[in-house]
Amino acid sequence: MSYQTSHSPPPLRHPIPTHPLTMPEPPSTPVSPNLNNYQRYTSSPQPPLPPSHQQQIPHSGQGQGYPNPNVPYYQPFAPGLQSTPSAQGPGQGQPQQGGPGIMSPGQGFPMPMGAFGINDATAQFGMQLGQSAVAAGQEYVQKNFGSSIPFPLLKHQFNVSNSYVLHKLRILLFPWRHRPWSRRSRRSEAGIQEWLPPREDINSPDLYIPSMALVTYVLLSAVLTGIQGRFDPQILGAASTKSIFVVIVEFLVVKLGCYLLNIQGGTVMDVAAYGGYKFVGIIPTLLATVLKFSRTLYWLVFLYSFCANAFFLLRSLRYVILPDPSSTGTVLSQAQRGRRIGFLFIIAVSQVVYMLVLVRI
Repeated sequence: MSYQTSHSPPPLRHPIPTHPLTMPEPPSTPVSPNLNNYQRYTSSPQPPLPPSHQQQIPHSGQGQGYPNPNVPYYQPFAPGLQSTPSAQGPGQGQPQQGGPGIMSPGQGFPMPMGAFGINDATAQFGMQLGQSAVAAGQEYVQKNFGSSIPFPLLKHQFNVSNSYVLHKLRILLFPWRHRPWSRRSRRSEAGIQEWLPPREDINSPDLYIPSMALVTYVLLSAVLTGIQGRFDPQILGAASTKSIFVVIVEFLVVKLGCYLLNIQGGTVMDVAAYGGYKFVGIIPTLLATVLKFSRTLYWLVFLYSFCANAFFLLRSLRYVILPDPSSTGTVLSQAQRGRRIGFLFIIAVSQVVYMLVLVRI
């Protein structure tokens, strides 16, 4: 086969584009509007084109629904408006209004005011109703229970901080080297001498730690019975009842002794707080049972917890049962002082009985 190279090659010619200027869209997606005719309604929409300018979009012969690029096509775009690209004849080229919350011609965006951070009338009414209900509840509680429940004292007992809780737990578990044990006081604006809250005085009793320790004790009791295979939902109620009963009995014994010995120091909340600190020592004993320590190690943990709690009560209640004469102005006789010291030791030693009752689940 021979090639002819006697004549020069033909001159190059640039190809003439025959494909449409715009890429057709796939059949599964709606026809996108022409970007050159993109319009956004800012005030009022433009009037629709007359029927003579609205031409029906021809389709290809294969029935794929591709628009013909040689035919001009106009479709204004507006958010929330729907139009039919395949049938826009006279009377059918008008934009259709969408569902609720979508812009319609001649109107703005009917979106709720709450989407823009503004409360509407319904939200304001709900807030006012809620505030009125809370105020009415507070007034009812203060009117019916304010005389029997000392809310200011409760607020004082729960005025704690994270650093106070951590430091107090360390003192309850390792009270041997803590100094000093005396509580601090201040003079209020009314000129009354008052104790500092627990947040400001580490030696001040609180009800937060006893409450949390009691709840932890109840939950650990349920865990322990579950490990032993004898869990019952009534265990939670029985543990709660037993713990509250022990606290009430101890409280009555202490108040009876204070009454017989004419001890004026110590409020009801203070005595209840000191009686609830024993649960902090019971929790390590229950953990020793959960972790399946040996019998000897279990009793060593219990003995240490009892000694720590007894020592803590001896040093803390000393300033309640044996107050400083300079602060109270009363001087105790030798017999009175001896009876009060004996009563203080009875309180400390009796903790072993209460703790033995509580650790038996």
